[in-house]
Amino acid sequence: MEISKYALFADVAETHNFTKSGDRLGYTQPGVSHTLKSLETELGFALFRRAKNGAFLTPAGRQILPLVRQLLSVNEHLEETISSLNGLTTGHITIACFASISRNWLPQIIYRFRQDYPGIEIELLEGGTDDIVGWIEDHVADFGLLSRRHTSALNWIQLREDPLMAILPNEPKYAQRKSYPVAEMVKQPFILSAEGTDYDIHHLLDKTKIKPDIRFTSKDDHAIVSMVANRLGISILPKLVIDDADYDFISLPLSPYFKRDLGIAYKDESALSPASKKFIQHIQAVLPPSADPPDLPEEDRLDAEDPD
Repeated sequence: MEISKYALFADVAETHNFTKSGDRLGYTQPGVSHTLKSLETELGFALFRRAKNGAFLTPAGRQILPLVRQLLSVNEHLEETISSLNGLTTGHITIACFASISRNWLPQIIYRFRQDYPGIEIELLEGGTDDIVGWIEDHVADFGLLSRRHTSALNWIQLREDPLMAILPNEPKYAQRKSYPVAEMVKQPFILSAEGTDYDIHHLLDKTKIKPDIRFTSKDDHAIVSMVANRLGISILPKLVIDDADYDFISLPLSPYFKRDLGIAYKDESALSPASKKFIQHIQAVLPPSADPPDLPEEDRLDAEDPD
């Protein structure tokens, strides 16, 4: 078995383009065609159908793709284990994460990690909860950094809590408040994170039975903040999302207090490569602890979360 053929197959499945995958993996365009044709001959069925807008998997190709990704993951694990026995000098880690985590946490962690392991390549995939869980389950990512909600099928390492905040226009009526009651969101124009991106806000609304007047939904957290700043409505977002948002708005702790749990999700500990395990150790060492909960009255300190 030539593992390079399967690596090329998986890459073309991602790019839908023979030339682009060839450039990434060091093949000429005829070389890509020849290698994939050879693999199809070995397997006994076609893997791709060619169209004007690219190369797309056949039903048989779609069926074996998750297994091929698993094979490549195991092979990479083997190579990194050998490297680890010789000092862990090479390897590759694919991390799936929320964009807010990519912006706020990972630059410092990656910098520290590369001081110790400069030969290990790190690839980041940004997406919402559904994207990240899918990438982990399909062996596209080694592990994910995300909220715990809707990850019950995966293993979990808790990192820190992240408060959910009311996001409000910069208006005098909000400026003197210390918190914002969730109950006041009833019938107000509301901008909601798209379901599948982050389930925590949807859970909060279900838990409190609050029914705001939803005017817009978006997968882009900063677009939501911009719409609030432009007085199109109010919203709820995690604190980590708004920490670097450069817009004219007010954020207030919710009453009662709600939070999300952020951590590391992975499919199987035995499948984590030595490089991934080392990176996870760096995350735990570098990441600061959770901030203290907001200074709210005692009756508002209820953590209204429940297990996934």
